[in-house]
Amino acid sequence: MTVRYVRVKPDTSALFSPAARSYGTIAIVGAVTPPTNPPADIAPPNEAILFTNPDDALRRCPGDLGTAIALAFRQTPGPSVVYGVRTSGTDWAAALLKLKSLAVQIVALANTPLNTASGAAGSSTAPAGAIRQLVDHVTDVSNNGSDGLERIGVAMLATNETDPAIVAGALVSDRMVYIAHKSAQDAAAAVAGVIAGYAPSISLLLKPVSIDSDLFTASEIDTINGGPEGEFDGPPAGKGVIWLTHPALIPGSGSYLGEGYTGYVGLPAGGVKFIDQRRTIDDVSFRLKAQLIASIGTVRISRSGLRALTAQMEAVLDPLVSDNVLEGYKVIIPLLGLLDKNPDTLTPSETRQISNAHANRVVVVTVEIQYGGAIHRLAIKLNFS
Repeated sequence: MTVRYVRVKPDTSALFSPAARSYGTIAIVGAVTPPTNPPADIAPPNEAILFTNPDDALRRCPGDLGTAIALAFRQTPGPSVVYGVRTSGTDWAAALLKLKSLAVQIVALANTPLNTASGAAGSSTAPAGAIRQLVDHVTDVSNNGSDGLERIGVAMLATNETDPAIVAGALVSDRMVYIAHKSAQDAAAAVAGVIAGYAPSISLLLKPVSIDSDLFTASEIDTINGGPEGEFDGPPAGKGVIWLTHPALIPGSGSYLGEGYTGYVGLPAGGVKFIDQRRTIDDVSFRLKAQLIASIGTVRISRSGLRALTAQMEAVLDPLVSDNVLEGYKVIIPLLGLLDKNPDTLTPSETRQISNAHANRVVVVTVEIQYGGAIHRLAIKLNFS
């Protein structure tokens, strides 16, 4: 055997691959209308099927569901995959339950406009309306579901509807996107496809939507937006509903998203107004969790351990700053400041804080993030002399 003067035996057992989160996986729930001679593999009720092309969706899910999935795929850029779930009659709850554990970020209901019936709360004798169930689903899974399953819902108003007041009560949510339109097509599916095509930090304002729709008049847009926006340097108004538009300044024809609002209208406090804000918060949260999960049960509550923890968070956040997603950030671990002090100078309270952290195995970390949103309005003072 050859004499080896330097021997190295690689140990790959500790290699760690951070989880990557897809940001544009859509799930669409809807009805299927079987033809006279249905295909043998027609979608069964309450089963999530992953589609990668529109033709397969149209064949296996004829009717509202297949049409909606195909329209989502038609967007440019659009999704690469779409889950489809066929409902059993009007049992939306059973179909939405199938999505609860799936890694999807955008959910829509096929050909289901928001109206009084679909937005109604449930009672002891009747289930909630379909859109109300969608709102409850995205809110519950995002707030109470497993880590990394945060999501938003997309719903359309009825064709030609311009009154945003229908988005009220429990329907008000920054986890919903509501779209006003003048189309016979499924605007919710189309907008879901548009959102899926862009990275979370990209504003959805004036992004093209591949859909056949007449456009709203200026007065109708004022009604939807809650304007007119009269102040020279005032912010966007907003009533939680987006409209389709086509500014004359954009050459050619087509439909574009008139704003990037979520379904949040200001109350209760603490919500976010724009879709990119909501999605970026979810994305950054997922990245931090995925990076730090390997630290749980391994990193120790010590000076070196907490510095290693800080370095792992920096490994997630630094690339986002380099890519201009974030303006900056600051990681604050109060316990690390105490551990850095001379033990002889610690006050009784500080000593107790360190002891409690060791006993309870909990470390409090604050990450302050600066997020720079895209320009949505320009106020230009043009001086002639």
